[in-house]
Amino acid sequence: KFLVLVNYGSGSTASFPIQADGRLGEAVSFHQHTGSSVNASRQKGPHAHSINFSPDYRFAIVADLGIDKVLTYQFDSKTGALAPNDPPSVTVKAGAGPRHFTFSPSGKFGYAINELQSTVTAFTYNANRGVLSEIQTISTIPAGFTGVTHTAEVVAHPSGKFLYGSNRGH
Repeated sequence: KFLVLVNYGSGSTASFPIQADGRLGEAVSFHQHTGSSVNASRQKGPHAHSINFSPDYRFAIVADLGIDKVLTYQFDSKTGALAPNDPPSVTVKAGAGPRHFTFSPSGKFGYAINELQSTVTAFTYNANRGVLSEIQTISTIPAGFTGVTHTAEVVAHPSGKFLYGSNRGH
């Protein structure tokens, strides 16, 4: 019924209704992210990189590489509108650059893979409030690795026992 999307170049989030003939209607919501972070070459402004629905489709989670935030939007399943949650976001380590996000199969945890520092941040997830709380950040590369590397995708195994993340470089 609806298309939700992010724009990397401008760092924004939007939603559109999908009409009966498959065309998209006018945007029902648009949110421009603001801010920057410490990596001057990659984080001069927002770069919304991915959007994922919560398991119950009440919230949409956006990883924004440019501002080091994972934002949560309330999703109205009747209108398709996105509205900032309260709180609207959680901040990861400065310069981490969250790229993609996934939920555990149980929906109790969420994971952001951070492209710029090659790390994964684990969160607990309060499904009633749509709130993420950081519990751990770990490296995706072995100690002592000094080459250039960046992460990309993160996926939870259906059993909930494994989390897969990709490195581009190592």
